[in-house]
Amino acid sequence: MAYTEQVIDQVWRRARAFTELNPETWREDECGAWIRRGDYGQEGSDFGWKIENVSAGGSDTPENLRAFHHSNGYDRANRRPTCRVTADRTHVPTPEQVREPRNRKS
Repeated sequence: MAYTEQVIDQVWRRARAFTELNPETWREDECGAWIRRGDYGQEGSDFGWKIENVSAGGSDTPENLRAFHHSNGYDRANRRPTCRVTADRTHVPTPEQVREPRNRKS
């Protein structure tokens, strides 16, 4: 489905933001995968993302829509995310901030 730029922006703002990275550029989806704002609809990007309706039978209003990495999704029947990609925090010590986002397949 094609969404207006206003809806895309509303969905983007609902995704998880982090203070160490510019929230206008970087967010995480519900699976913890990094997504980049400019990569909406770009399946070939490591940080490409899409919008999914998470409400069974619900309308495509911003309240029912969520941002997901293009490899992840939402199983409405079971009411939970389907996670194939997550953030790769290998070799990033817990108190250290993420400097350059990267993802890995689950």
